[in-house]
Amino acid sequence: MITLYGSPLSSASRCIWLLEEIGVPYELKAVDMPNKEHKSPAFLKINPNGKVPAMVDGNVTLFESCAINLYLADAYKKDLLGKSVAERALVNQWSIWVLTELQTPIIDIYIQKFFVPAEHINQKLIDASLAKLPNLFSILDKGLSGKKYLSGNDFTIADVNVGSIATIAPKIGIDLKEYPNLLKWVMTIAERPAHQKYVSLATNTAK
Repeated sequence: MITLYGSPLSSASRCIWLLEEIGVPYELKAVDMPNKEHKSPAFLKINPNGKVPAMVDGNVTLFESCAINLYLADAYKKDLLGKSVAERALVNQWSIWVLTELQTPIIDIYIQKFFVPAEHINQKLIDASLAKLPNLFSILDKGLSGKKYLSGNDFTIADVNVGSIATIAPKIGIDLKEYPNLLKWVMTIAERPAHQKYVSLATNTAK
């Protein structure tokens, strides 16, 4: 059985979502971050970076959420990688883009709003992150023009990898109505049962 280390409130969320899409059995194993379990010798053997997520599937051990998702799709549901060379290229493009461009400002805002005590909130960081988003949302909106999903008409792991971040925008008070393609896509992927299952896990974890 696949073992995924991490929380639905971490970058493991995109891996949980994909595992639900694929429908293979898996065990989600929490890592006690406050008590430094992620720095323990046992966990460092799984992920020497001392971070989540990490995954063990038989003799395959991986870290980095997008790398885990690429493996899971390749091993269990290849159609999610894209059905043509062009689609696979777009899957890779958007999966890299979300990590290098969109994820940091969105997550920085999310952390400040939901995890940092009010007296320690870094408003300058929030403002700087918000200033980056219009251009990034415009890029994503244009990338979705004339398409149902990021690589075309078929749902792929690009939608999971990017969607796990983009769907946070409304939760942090960002109105996407200026980006109609992006808004339609966010609403479409949010209706998927696998996405709703991951959101339910995240909600229960936050309680």
